[in-house]
Order: sequence, then structure tokens, then C-alpha cells
Amino acid sequence: MPDVSRAEFFYRDPDAPSPNRPIGVGILAIIEHEGAFLLERQSDCGRWGLIGGGIEAEELLETALHREVREETGLEVVGQELFAVFPGPSSIVRYPDGNVVRLVTFVYEVEVDGFGTLRRSEESEELGFFRPEELARLDVIETARPVLDAHLSADGGRGLLLE
Repeated sequence: MPDVSRAEFFYRDPDAPSPNRPIGVGILAIIEHEGAFLLERQSDCGRWGLIGGGIEAEELLETALHREVREETGLEVVGQELFAVFPGPSSIVRYPDGNVVRLVTFVYEVEVDGFGTLRRSEESEELGFFRPEELARLDVIETARPVLDAHLSADGGRGLLLE
């Protein structure tokens, strides 16, 4: 029985629930520092994921990226480059309120103005930097794992629509 108090993430899962809401559009930030990725343990599921979130209806992608990074980490984005788009339909999220959404996610490589203002938000249980070799041992959200894998792959997947 699923834990209805936590968000659940599905990627290429034939048993994923059917969406009951319009497609969700989100952004994720790949933030690296000295060869390690900044990840957050999200309070809605207790698992590790990339910094990011949903885009407001009238918001530009880059505006949402800057807002989400600032809200979740206290960091200011000073540069970004689109890495890839993950269009679904393989990415599904079931939220504790019963909403089930298929996600289209824009992933950016992000440069920040230093790490002196780094702090976690209420949406995070904790923030941490993890080297590529440490990622395998982490309980990473299903929809974040393919993003990290694509970023670490030999060709990097840059600019591709990735499923």
C-alpha cells in the first residue's frame, strides 16, 4: 500500500498511476561544486533529488529556475545553460493530495554566485554535495536518476530530448 503522506515518483514504470491532472512543467538545476552535485533531501518524500520545482503559469523558464534555486538553497543563479528536456510520458508523480501528474522537465546546468548563502528551505530536510561515485548509494528519486545518469554519461546528452 502506498504511503499517501509522501510524494511518489515513477520513471518508466508500467505500474505508474494514470495522471488525473494536466501535464506539469518543471525545471531542475544541476549545480556542481568541486566535482560534486548539490542535492536536496526533499521533505515531501524524504529522498534525494536535484534542486527545482514547478513553473508558474505565466513564468519564464529561466525566471522559475532562478526562483526555485533561491527559494530552496538561498543561492543566486548567475548563469544557466539548457542541458536537456525530459518530455515524459515516463515521468509521473503522485502527490499526497491525490494529484497525479505527468512531468515535462527542463534541466539546466547552473552557475551560482558562490556558496556562502547556502541554506536549506522548508521543502528540504537537508542539502548535500555528492561526488559521482557516491550517487549510487543514495536513495535518489526515480525522476532525478536519469538526469544525473545523462549528465555523467560520456556524451553528456546535452540538448537532447531524453525519455
